[in-house]
Amino acid sequence: MPPFRPARIPAVVLLAALLGALLPAGAAQAASRTVQGGRLDWGIKSSFQSYVTGPVAQGSWGLTAGAATVGGSRFRFHSATGSYDPATGAFRAAFTGGVRFTGHRQSDGTHELDLTVSRPTIGISNGSGTLYADMVSKERGSGRVTTARQVPLATLGLSGIDMRGGTSPVALTDIPATLTAQGAKSFAGYYTAGTPLDPISLSVDTLTPAAKPSATGSTTSAAPKKNEKKSAAGRFVDAAVDWGVRRTFREYVTGPIGKGEWTLADGAQDGGALFRFPKGKGTYDPAAETLAATFAGSVRFTARDGLDLKLSRFAVAVKDGRGTLRADVLRDGKAAEAVPLVTFAAGNLVAKKGLAVLTEAPATLTADGAKAFGPLYKAGTAMDPVSLAVATDAGAELPALPDLGSDASAAPEPSGSPAAAATPAATAAPEDDSRTGLYFTLCGAGLLAAAAVTVLVLARRNRATPDASS
Repeated sequence: MPPFRPARIPAVVLLAALLGALLPAGAAQAASRTVQGGRLDWGIKSSFQSYVTGPVAQGSWGLTAGAATVGGSRFRFHSATGSYDPATGAFRAAFTGGVRFTGHRQSDGTHELDLTVSRPTIGISNGSGTLYADMVSKERGSGRVTTARQVPLATLGLSGIDMRGGTSPVALTDIPATLTAQGAKSFAGYYTAGTPLDPISLSVDTLTPAAKPSATGSTTSAAPKKNEKKSAAGRFVDAAVDWGVRRTFREYVTGPIGKGEWTLADGAQDGGALFRFPKGKGTYDPAAETLAATFAGSVRFTARDGLDLKLSRFAVAVKDGRGTLRADVLRDGKAAEAVPLVTFAAGNLVAKKGLAVLTEAPATLTADGAKAFGPLYKAGTAMDPVSLAVATDAGAELPALPDLGSDASAAPEPSGSPAAAATPAATAAPEDDSRTGLYFTLCGAGLLAAAAVTVLVLARRNRATPDASS
């Protein structure tokens, strides 16, 4: 008599049922996620920065589209968008912001060295990764300017990193980057293919797809209409002031000298190149273009050299086309209230469609403001520009802040040893931060092993003693 086959079917079904019951739903099929918000920290090549600003090139670099600096030599790009598939590890995130390097000034005012790197994008698939960027460069010697979008600028060293199964935020720290042949061409010939670039670090938020409404369930109601009610005479609905204090001050605090940080509190928000102080209250006269407003939020700078400076209770006054930004100052235990820190040009503060906006108005340090910074800066020093937004209608929305993602910090994670940087799996690999999930999986694995043994025993028994009804 041939071996009894049908008796195996219940055993297989039992094993499949146990697998389905014990494995988390996401383990079988993880839905692709949307990347929404986050930052990329990358110095491009620190020795190139030194060359540009050094005695040979005698140049400089500038930031565009909201890019910022962090630490001693890294640029921060913001507002990540893209996608991430936890099942396969496929990842793509594009960031906003750019850096323009200029040097070797010529007699006609142009520069022999003129290179812009912007919109960096990280693409990872099948264990390999590439950094893309928009490039505008002037070729050495000929001076020919080339523009290229999303050039594969560098390959990423992802050895030992498994991108599958990551949770939000997805983070990579100090990933090695190597210049490609196409990247070398777009780098205006300053470096050859295979040259190591600065490592990259990133952190992005991911969103799971929204659940689709059931066919039999209730339908989603229409979105409520915005309340277009205007504010009371002399009052406004909302306001915010954006100010980064001073870029070089932030770099000093978080760089190799200060080795410090900044801390935001009371509702202040980090925009990378600036801080936002929200929830403005006060009065605004659109006819006279005057404003008197106070804002929430504080920022505190601390450094190893003893610096301890806190700015809070920010206030803005605008009159006759001039603005003054004030704050309470606490420095080294000494407090002063409503100190006029900077003045700025504030003409044309007129509301259009319920919103009055002043964008990046040049700001100058006052004499009282200079005292707040001790010996670092003199009165008249150019500080970071001031941006101001005042909503006079309930339906008006304030300008969006650069999105750094969750858990934004003043400085990137400290670099490890060279060996650790070469094999960053311990710090870079996305991992499940749920211990409960880990315990459940281990427990499930044990039960699955026991179930598998039971299934094999039943199968062997069925082969040895077939049912009499067969």
